[in-house]
Amino acid sequence: MTDSTENTTDPGTGAAGSTGSADTTGPTGITGLGVILGSTDSAALIAWYRAALEPLGARWAEHLLVIGPGAIIGFDERDDVADRAAEPGRQMINLTVRDIRAAERHLDSLGVTWVRPVEEVGGGWFFSTLLDPAGNYLQILQGPESP
Repeated sequence: MTDSTENTTDPGTGAAGSTGSADTTGPTGITGLGVILGSTDSAALIAWYRAALEPLGARWAEHLLVIGPGAIIGFDERDDVADRAAEPGRQMINLTVRDIRAAERHLDSLGVTWVRPVEEVGGGWFFSTLLDPAGNYLQILQGPESP
């Protein structure tokens, strides 16, 4: 099999990259994405994420939330992090939902703090951002087509 990917270097950052298409169906293709949230109180963070996301379709599996095929949020009790995120915009968890208004009503019932209320931004896209209990940003999105 021939890979049509050409390795390049980004002149702005010096980072390696590629152009063209790479085969992601083979044994070395990416099959998932996980995010681990470190916290000084992981039990409280787990409880909040379960209350926020299980009604939207996430499911708890042993020690993590399964968000969708190949996508998880894990939780880690840590003593090397602050109680609150110092720069909450540095990383954000983005979740796409089928009905953002239903998600908004559910999250409002939990009393979440909205950084950016649900708003249509054009092209059939809706964006919103809220804070989790550790001060991390969680974005809820809906696109023009259901995922």
